[in-house]
Amino acid sequence: MEKKIIFTEQAPAPIGPYNQAVSFGNFLFVSGQIAIDQSTGNLITENVIDETRQVMKNLEAVLAAGGMNFSNVVKSTIFLMDMKQFATVNEIYGEYFPENAPARETVQVAGLPKGVNVEISVIAAK
Repeated sequence: MEKKIIFTEQAPAPIGPYNQAVSFGNFLFVSGQIAIDQSTGNLITENVIDETRQVMKNLEAVLAAGGMNFSNVVKSTIFLMDMKQFATVNEIYGEYFPENAPARETVQVAGLPKGVNVEISVIAAK
């Protein structure tokens, strides 16, 4: 098997030495996404609802570039700056997984890139 680098202009370009996603066999490993609006290059951080929606939009674009969608996601990780935002982020996140949600953990962290409140990564499989 060979790994294949996945890139789409519909999601933010990496801000470090990593790729948006890597496909390997039937798996797609999507790097953590933050709330950068690709159309403007601006961060969406006015509130955690809009921020989470932008994160999910970015994940959706990268999944699509890899030939998958949210129904293919088998594992996700949510990183939060403040666990008090868990319920709000969880509600928005849940809209994208109305049934058969993936395995997941949610952790509070000391800091995230660009001072954002939420970052989410996923693993998908065909």
